[in-house]
Formats: sequence, structure tokens, C-alpha cells
Amino acid sequence: MARPPRSASPAPAAEALGVGAWFRNLQLSGFTVTVFLLIVAGLVVLAPSLRILVEQRQEIAALGRTVAEQQAAIEDLEIEIDRWQDPAYIEAQARGRLLYVYPGDISYLVIDDGLTPPSDDGQPISDEIQTTRVDWTRALLSSFVTAGLTDLPADSLVSPAFEGAQ
Repeated sequence: MARPPRSASPAPAAEALGVGAWFRNLQLSGFTVTVFLLIVAGLVVLAPSLRILVEQRQEIAALGRTVAEQQAAIEDLEIEIDRWQDPAYIEAQARGRLLYVYPGDISYLVIDDGLTPPSDDGQPISDEIQTTRVDWTRALLSSFVTAGLTDLPADSLVSPAFEGAQ
């Protein structure tokens, strides 16, 4: 028996099916649904534990860094203790900090190096004495008059200007 010849046109159902049709053609058994639900339940149960595990690992790493820093500080302090065990170091510290000298040694201490630091506003400090002339009686009278005749609160008042002030 001869087979009937195949037609050249493809089946239109393969391309015409959309996503909805694909879901309708999908046949899930009860076992597949059960396994899928068990996997989802396992993820839901394990997710908080995994989050806690990651947080604990981060905390352990942070504590490890803290321990390493403290060990470095301990090593620095041990080196400092070893320095203070050396009599030459103690002698150098006493000479530098306390200005101790041996009998017969001459210690020179420079009090003024000749450089005067500038003032706060950047101007050099003057070596001349300057006085400011202020008429204190006029300032006192102006203060009494301002305080007695104004209705403004005290923090909004401006202090009087002096004519003789420089």
C-alpha cells in the first residue's frame, strides 16, 4: 500500500497557538504539582535561615576585623613597653620632656626665636601701645536713655556708636 503524499503546508496549529493555548495544552500530573509545592515550601522555610546565616557571616567578618585591629594595637603597646625598658630611651625622654641634664652639661633653651606670629586677622602684631579714647559718660547716658525710652526688646537694640572711638 502506498502512503498518501504529504502536503507541503505546515500545520497551522503550531504557530497560531498563543500563551493561553500553551497553558491549556500543558498537562500537569498531581505528582508534578506536589513536587513543585514541596520545593516552594522548602524555599519558604529555608529563606529566613539563609538570611540569618548571611548576617552571622557578616558579623563574624566584622568581629574578625575588630580582633585584628585590637591585636595590632596590642603589638604597638608591647613595642612601646619594650622601648620603656631601655634605659637610653628613658634618658632621652627625660631630657626632651622634662629638660633634665647631667651635672656639668649646659642646656640652652630658646625662649624667643625672633619671629612673632601674626594676629588673628593676619596683620602683624604691633610693638607700640595703643589706646582707644571713649567718652564713657556719654556712653552711659546714651545707654540709660535708650533703655528707658524704647519699647523694643533688649536683643533687638543696637549699642550706641561713639564719636571718639577709633
